[in-house]
Amino acid sequence: MNDILVLGIGNLLLNDEGIGIQIVKDLEAEGIEGADLMDGGTAGFHLLGFIQDYPTVIVVDASLDQYPAGNVRVLNPTYASDFPKQLSAHEIGLKDLLDAACLQGTKPEFYLVAISIKDFQEMGMELSAEVQKAIPTAITEIRKLVKDCLARKA
Repeated sequence: MNDILVLGIGNLLLNDEGIGIQIVKDLEAEGIEGADLMDGGTAGFHLLGFIQDYPTVIVVDASLDQYPAGNVRVLNPTYASDFPKQLSAHEIGLKDLLDAACLQGTKPEFYLVAISIKDFQEMGMELSAEVQKAIPTAITEIRKLVKDCLARKA
């Protein structure tokens, strides 16, 4: 087990809302050194134990925000109020998950790679062209985060 978890969150049945899971699948295919990968789906509080097992957690998720679809941001939220205003269909679960870990005194170093989407209401399993184009940027940001975290711990 590594000290870093890259956790993809989302729902593959809601098109762009599944971007976090797709990025983790792509990283599994390519390989990433120094981090464990996990498809968290929409599990919410069921992920608390996994998050508490790692000193560093990088969550990859879709975000409904003011940015154009496909925009990639790397955030280092400490509390629920530090998250984007709307994290897609499971907004409450991820924010509450971080707060629960903090309250239990086991909060890891936490990063959020947020990929902006337009909508998560439409059913389907295909990413929009804008969000699909964001995958290489998100993967580059994740690799850079993992490398930086490993260098700080060395």
